[in-house]
Amino acid sequence: MAIIYFLIGCSILIALIFLGAFFWANKTGQHDDTHTPAIRILFDDEVEEEPDLPTEEKKE
Repeated sequence: MAIIYFLIGCSILIALIFLGAFFWANKTGQHDDTHTPAIRILFDDEVEEEPDLPTEEKKE
């Protein structure tokens, strides 16, 4: 029976840790922008130009 009290105490402690992490994330602005991540996939990535590779001399 004592193990049940121990497990209940551990589960409450873990729940409080997760609740604290949730409030910390909200306080630091983790959930401020919910629109941009949903449309970010629609934007094209910038294409980087490949450097010119040396070519063989053209034969005339």
